[in-house]
Amino acid sequence: MIKEKSKGLLIVISGPSGAGKDTICNKIIEGMKNIKMSISMTSREPRKNEVEGKDYYFVTKQEFERAIKNDEFLEYATVHDNQYYGTPKLKLDETINSGTSVILNIDIQGALKVKEKIKEALFIFIMPPSMEVLKERLIKRDTETKDKILERFKTAYNEINEYKKYNYIVVNDKLEDAVEKVKSIIIAEKCRVDRIEDIYLNTKEEFIHEGLIDKEFKNDDIVI
Repeated sequence: MIKEKSKGLLIVISGPSGAGKDTICNKIIEGMKNIKMSISMTSREPRKNEVEGKDYYFVTKQEFERAIKNDEFLEYATVHDNQYYGTPKLKLDETINSGTSVILNIDIQGALKVKEKIKEALFIFIMPPSMEVLKERLIKRDTETKDKILERFKTAYNEINEYKKYNYIVVNDKLEDAVEKVKSIIIAEKCRVDRIEDIYLNTKEEFIHEGLIDKEFKNDDIVI
């Protein structure tokens, strides 16, 4: 019998602000079974329409620093505007061990920390088609000041240089195509030999078990 391992995949998706990784992740969750989004914790204030426990766990800096001292994070980082972002370990482990795959939509700093700890995780980098398109997307979001947009744009320029540290890169030029590529990567990863267990590597033993050959049967006896 051949079956997938009981544990789910840990899928780390990163990319610069404006690359479209949030939208891609949401489409993956909607379109694939047995896969969930990991919910990060942050010390920043909620943006318009963000929901506690769905988009993020929103806490104060003091609460976040207390969780750091208690070693409650798989990874955490200080990013834009000196705010904390982190991945709580407990719920992540529980979900993966139950057989459900988990997407971590995290910044590059956090992704590289995860890679140091969990090398078997799947790392996908979402790339904008060009820096000009990236700038346009950041402006169109209309959620931040010009200074914040400029800061994110400069950060994105540096982050893009880290793409070689990922397993796959997907250029988000056309959203539908990018989503299908990420889905295909996830499906292919689940079929990798090292992610499959209980394979009968000795086919002779299986044939014997099924009564198709006897124990004295040799490869040379096969006649077509």
